[in-house]
Amino acid sequence: MKSTHNNIKVAVAMSGGVDSSVVAAILSNQGYQVFGLTMQLYNNQEKKSSKSCCAGQDIYDAKYVADKIGIPHYVLDYEKKFHDQVISPFIEAYKSGETPIPCILCNQTVKFSDLISASREIGADFLATGHYIQKIIKDNQVRMYRAKDKSKDQSYFLFSTTINQLEYLSFPLGEYNKEQTRELALKYGLNVADKPDSQDICFVTNGKYKDFIEKQENKSSNKGKIVNIYGEEVGDHSGIENFTVGQRRGIGVGGLKDPLYVVAIDRNKNTIIVGPKHATAKNQISLRNVNWLIDKGSVLGGSFDIDVKVRNTQEPISASIRSDSNTGKIKVYFDKPLFGVSPGQACVFYKEDRVLGGGWIEKDNFDFIPHNKKEVLGSIGTSL
Repeated sequence: MKSTHNNIKVAVAMSGGVDSSVVAAILSNQGYQVFGLTMQLYNNQEKKSSKSCCAGQDIYDAKYVADKIGIPHYVLDYEKKFHDQVISPFIEAYKSGETPIPCILCNQTVKFSDLISASREIGADFLATGHYIQKIIKDNQVRMYRAKDKSKDQSYFLFSTTINQLEYLSFPLGEYNKEQTRELALKYGLNVADKPDSQDICFVTNGKYKDFIEKQENKSSNKGKIVNIYGEEVGDHSGIENFTVGQRRGIGVGGLKDPLYVVAIDRNKNTIIVGPKHATAKNQISLRNVNWLIDKGSVLGGSFDIDVKVRNTQEPISASIRSDSNTGKIKVYFDKPLFGVSPGQACVFYKEDRVLGGGWIEKDNFDFIPHNKKEVLGSIGTSL
């Protein structure tokens, strides 16, 4: 028997996957006035992998689920928005030597900005998504927490959500694990119960960023040199977008006793700098475009102990943050040196399971000039 929520209108962001489909079914079963919104991010005629999202087949899957549970379904053409707000910045970031995270940009722009606007225009009281994250109201404040199932937690990808957006959003799967979600899909008779999860970068279906960028730019990548941390030439590369700071495999320089890692990427000189693992260690980083999910006045003005993640797959580690008095930028100081930190990635703040906010790792953290061979290295690294 359905609950009595029939006066509450709910929009569900339906990607065509099992998670958002189950959210729509749960809310409909609870008696809410549910309607589904699906973003069209690609040409419907394009053939996309089943592990992508918001592709042609996914739109059909979302429509099928909506029909199955008896709710209205609308498709929003966000193809141009997605290209301008997600794909173009992704390309520019790789060309500049950064390692972007388009999923966060997608959440920040088309999902939690444009989609929220569309939901409000249609009259929805809130927008629900299939993200594994918890929203909790405590002390009259809306808070974000990691999902109960830490293996599926998506808080790293949602750090840029604003307080105003969080107040309007709902995450019904925050207390579920994936197995429970699939069981619910079977219970509701949804055809997506066994559908594979989408990949992180849905529009690069073959995993080759270089090929994707060349196709988008309609030109080949610029070849360049690979040098070691002393400025000595050790190889050639076919484009800096093939590399990310901290990378070990696929550098293309062999025959050495110890493995090499990408230490820095110099866009201006089109050069990759490589060295031993210890050369990638970072004790501190600075961030740009920091988003706070707490009162930042309670944090700034001194040193504040937190946990941070600089990669989604990483467990939170101990650190402290403070505001630089000269630049006003937020700096993060790791309790222990961290290896393989990459510019363009996100650094997300936690206090136990609560998400405090986060920011983007700046490129100026990766200038590299060795102490003993600065005259050999010359200007490599100074323009990174």
